[in-house]
Amino acid sequence: MNEQVKILLQTTIPFTEDDWHIRRFSLLAEHLRSIRNAYGSPSFDVSTRDREEDEHGIDPVLSALDETDFDQLWLFAVDMGDALAPADCAGITRFRQRGGGILSTRDHNDLGSSLCTLGGVGSAHYFHSKQQDPDETRRTRDDNVTVNIDWPNYHSGANGDFQLIQAVDHPLLRRADGSVIQYFPSHPHEGAVGLPPEMEEASVIAMSTSKVTGRTFNLLVAFENSVDPHGNLCGRAIAESSFHHLVDYNWNPELGCPTFLEEPPGDEYKRFPERLNDVKRYVENAAAWLTRS
Repeated sequence: MNEQVKILLQTTIPFTEDDWHIRRFSLLAEHLRSIRNAYGSPSFDVSTRDREEDEHGIDPVLSALDETDFDQLWLFAVDMGDALAPADCAGITRFRQRGGGILSTRDHNDLGSSLCTLGGVGSAHYFHSKQQDPDETRRTRDDNVTVNIDWPNYHSGANGDFQLIQAVDHPLLRRADGSVIQYFPSHPHEGAVGLPPEMEEASVIAMSTSKVTGRTFNLLVAFENSVDPHGNLCGRAIAESSFHHLVDYNWNPELGCPTFLEEPPGDEYKRFPERLNDVKRYVENAAAWLTRS
């Protein structure tokens, strides 16, 4: 079989030059497009777009995602909490009910908290003002350098550097030789993800350690074999603590970032460029794993 998997990479905000628009995920898109199947053809047909709204505040693609021929949605929640209309969430839900795969990612504090309105995978994301971490001891600052960003803000390192992760042996986290991935791009203030209550199909598959407090925190939650109340076998899904694992600036800070980002970048992307291969492998694994065979 020589069929391409169709992936939509989308942000939750309309295009704004000085923000995390979809063009800032160009290296991710390029890498996905570079992957070849056994026939030597591209494995993935990748589309990229920022949020668009009609006169009712509804995104015409997300609200009808189940009617498209996309196989996967990689949703970069870079909003402040009001980006997904009920019709958008309904379209995404129907998409997953028909087997579509979803990667959902956000960042610190309340950044990306529109995910709270998304059932299933959305319940794995914890924020400051909404859907707080059920562990009350985690409702506290981790990074205390950037004082205008409150919890959750786990400090895994500087942008441009790498964090050593604790990964389980899972298809999402295996290198080509079968060993387990060790490195992810780091970020000064990552968000929080965890296991939703009474969801046995969810599992934490990667954790990291704060370089400020030494506290461990979750990086990835994977959903598999999810059956909704209507008996639908839903598509696989991933909840990820920060979109900075996948954005251009964290793969190569020389490509720039919005002006509101304050912290100086690190230089490990130059000193240890081979470490980026781990997150690229994770991306390849995610694109394969999210397409349920």
